[in-house]
Amino acid sequence: MIACIDVCYDNGASTLATAACVVISDWSAAQPVAEYVRRVAGVGEYVSGQFYQRELPCALGVLELVEQPLELIVVDGYVVLDADGTLGMGGHLYDALDWRTPIIGVAKSRFHANTAAVEVCRGRSKRPLFVTALGVDRQVAADNVQRMHGEHRLPTILKRVDRLCRDTR
Repeated sequence: MIACIDVCYDNGASTLATAACVVISDWSAAQPVAEYVRRVAGVGEYVSGQFYQRELPCALGVLELVEQPLELIVVDGYVVLDADGTLGMGGHLYDALDWRTPIIGVAKSRFHANTAAVEVCRGRSKRPLFVTALGVDRQVAADNVQRMHGEHRLPTILKRVDRLCRDTR
């Protein structure tokens, strides 16, 4: 099973967040096997360059709810930030899970000149997604993101987890 997770923060109360997880059976799945949501209180303030410290507890919290055995986790954002392997939030999640579960990051915007990211154009969009990974080859990760269900730039399931996160706040 593949878990796709996202975190969003309440506008009015910056210490509240919602973490969502959508579990799919395979890369081409249009419908989830399960969905999980966890509200998280006491979230730290945003600190430039330390975003993972704010998001990681939320991601770990929603993953605690998942009942299915996971082969892989997809996060909204970067796993590695550069060719030197500087960890993004997904990399810190990989570390927190003791390097047992591969993590793929799907970012919607370029992070500086991150040559570790593989650009994936989906549908008719000319704007790429930026895919990074640990525990799985980054080109394999990019190919799997390309195969995800949906005819638009953002795969159906990634749209679903984003919407679930936002609608539950």
